[in-house]
Amino acid sequence: MTTETDRAVHGIEDIRATVAQARSAGRHWAALGARERRAALLRWKRALAGRTDEFAEAIAAETGKPLHDARAEVLMTAVHLDWAARNARRVLGRRRVSSGLLSVHQRALLAYRPLGVIGVIGPWNYPLYTPMGSIGYALAAGNAVVFKPSELTPEVGVLLARSFAEAVPDHAGLLRTVTGPGSTGAALAGADGPSGVDKVAFTGSPGTARKVAAACAATLTPLLAECGGKDAVLVAADADLDAAADAIVWGAMGNAGQTCAGVERVYAVASVHEALCERVVSRARALTPGEAYGPLTLPSQLDVVERHVKQALVDGGTARLGGPDALGARVPGPVVLSDVPEDSPAVTEETFGPVVVVNPVRDMDEAVERANASAYSLGAAVFTRSRAAGLALAERLDSGAVSVNSVLGFAAIPSLPFGGAGESGYGRIHGEEGLRAFSAPHSVTVRRFAPVADLTSFTTPREKVARAIELGRKLHSRF
Repeated sequence: MTTETDRAVHGIEDIRATVAQARSAGRHWAALGARERRAALLRWKRALAGRTDEFAEAIAAETGKPLHDARAEVLMTAVHLDWAARNARRVLGRRRVSSGLLSVHQRALLAYRPLGVIGVIGPWNYPLYTPMGSIGYALAAGNAVVFKPSELTPEVGVLLARSFAEAVPDHAGLLRTVTGPGSTGAALAGADGPSGVDKVAFTGSPGTARKVAAACAATLTPLLAECGGKDAVLVAADADLDAAADAIVWGAMGNAGQTCAGVERVYAVASVHEALCERVVSRARALTPGEAYGPLTLPSQLDVVERHVKQALVDGGTARLGGPDALGARVPGPVVLSDVPEDSPAVTEETFGPVVVVNPVRDMDEAVERANASAYSLGAAVFTRSRAAGLALAERLDSGAVSVNSVLGFAAIPSLPFGGAGESGYGRIHGEEGLRAFSAPHSVTVRRFAPVADLTSFTTPREKVARAIELGRKLHSRF
């Protein structure tokens, strides 16, 4: 696990030069047809898949996660890059849209153009999959990218840019990586003056996102921010408790709980709460830390996890499994809490560790109310044997993405947008919205013939204009 590196620390002048070089490479990329960009990105995708072990070893070395988790991360990355490459033309290409009765004499066309150079600031918990949700879609939309990986995972970022240059040598320099601590990311966002990027995509904490947003605001640079979550699982009285427990443990403990859309809260109807707790504890106890999941990549995160667990117990919660003592090892043991007050930090703040709170509720109405009470609104899940009830509950949840009878089901579906609101940030990656997030709409009208009454000409008699307006008024007052 990497805690420090001798990689170069890039400052604002380095970043400005890198952005300028990326912009130069990006001009040719943007001028290519969508088919050519698709072919190039699919070559890169095949190269990434072929180098799975190399990428997985780099991810595991820097984060500490098990190699099998790192390999899965590479696969997920390839899946999303494949979709972005294959669908960019359909989503962003020029198409005709309705002109409406008033402008029937005009042909209306809509297309999306690349923004230019996208600055991507990535996290350490999924150092390949998460930033590629921005990088891959931005490239597919015709942009160049300057990527600043976390200072804990710089080698993954360097390897990513090198793999692109090697797979698509004609466009070497289109994806560039800069390294350094938080100050390097701040400089990319514009904290030290304009960096030259046309949009920033950031993943990290809400506090850091606010600083990035302030830097972007100085130059009116748009920002896409994904800031984590406090995801809830709702378990109905008729749910398959074994399936729910299995999903909860995986969603809460996978990657040592260091997943922005991981499971941190569970609300189970009181009649099944005890049975669910028993199943969750049994499955969590069977995990072997160090094999099932790795250490906390950011050592200081352990302080947050310990504080949440200790305060939950002080506030009256119960440790069903583990507790503060389980967190002393390099790889913390799983912790299952229950009956934790809703105002305790373990319920209100993002824990980002192998800890889950399982609380009882009166019914699903109360479960929805508690789930929506969070300042975060990234993901959620519902477990019930009724598909109709599951969908109805999903529609009532404020979260940007909801899985029914699974957790994180949306993460492996590239056509679905991902993102949240509130403390979870704003904007969307993945899917059609993810492609459009890195492009600008371009509207064109083409006059087909002269209208009966041209409302955009001083030569049209006022009487004719008045009749046309009155006709339109009558139509819109009736229909």
